[in-house]
Amino acid sequence: MSNQGVDPDRRRFLTLSTTVVGGVGVAAAAWPFLASLKPSERAKALGAPVSIDITHLEDGQKLTVAWRGKPVWVIKRTPEMVASLAKVTGELRDAASAEPQQPEYAKNEARAIKPEILVMVGSCTHLGCAPTFRPDHPAPEVDANWQGGFYCPCHGSKFDLAGRVYKGVPAPLNMAVPPHRYVDNNTILVGEDQGAA
Repeated sequence: MSNQGVDPDRRRFLTLSTTVVGGVGVAAAAWPFLASLKPSERAKALGAPVSIDITHLEDGQKLTVAWRGKPVWVIKRTPEMVASLAKVTGELRDAASAEPQQPEYAKNEARAIKPEILVMVGSCTHLGCAPTFRPDHPAPEVDANWQGGFYCPCHGSKFDLAGRVYKGVPAPLNMAVPPHRYVDNNTILVGEDQGAA
């Protein structure tokens, strides 16, 4: 075959356009495969941090959100509730929060960054039941010196208003405090530590 009648510009154009169309075809075929490697929205939601607006949270009120498939409680404690924490210290199994059930910044009497706001996983540490929020006191049917807290009616575990476990109950540990931080005065990000700000 001779080179007579061959247009080199046309050949270059056809070669380039065929390469481009082929590249687009390969990318279009690979896209669904690559997209299937990303985690689903549900999987991302199970591990992603959760933002909580506490603007309208009133004194003594509990707010529940889901994080990693668990209930997380945000409770705005009154000054009386915060003061009651010291009244039950001698009755608690781990009053100083020595067990690692909370981040370092929540290893205090209130088990919180701000004493008036408690952020805690709402599960009993015995068998994972959901304790009831019992801020009322006295409540002799729960405990003779009840100052308010959380009571698990399933097996009788009791926790104070900071989620610290009482002595002589089935629950072995304080309720867990998840990693969290304040984005601003009215927004808490659960699932991300203070240092990540």
